[in-house]
Amino acid sequence: DGRLTDGQGRTVSFKNTVLIMTSNIPGGRAGIEAHFRPEFINRLDDIVEFQPLTREQISEIVDLQVARVIERVRERDIDLELTDAARTLLGNLGYDPTYGARPLKRVIQKRLVDPLALAILEGRFLPGDTVRVDAADGEIVLERAEAPTASAAAV
Repeated sequence: DGRLTDGQGRTVSFKNTVLIMTSNIPGGRAGIEAHFRPEFINRLDDIVEFQPLTREQISEIVDLQVARVIERVRERDIDLELTDAARTLLGNLGYDPTYGARPLKRVIQKRLVDPLALAILEGRFLPGDTVRVDAADGEIVLERAEAPTASAAAV
């Protein structure tokens, strides 16, 4: 009670400590009981089962992750616009029913950040540009957003 002993016999005080453990074991308490021994389960104070993420929640997570990318490219005076199609594609590629949204960071890195960095290094996007991130044929597409024409800007 209030102590943790590791495999080498070292003991550490765990008074006033809350441990939060996560898993992807399906089936709620029955799944936990099928997977873990009763001695371990008996040491758990509570088991909280979360519902799968909704499409709206996945979209919000994509926006949060992409906001970090937007901040980074703004340091180079480049703006980023994410279309709904790109948001949906990143969400679909980055969400797994088993692992939730955990793969999303890797998908954003591989499908958005890496190609964007390469395009900036190659000079495809320059300071002052706005990059539109879109989706076509299951791929993320990066293109320079057209500046509004003088007549369109006046309207």
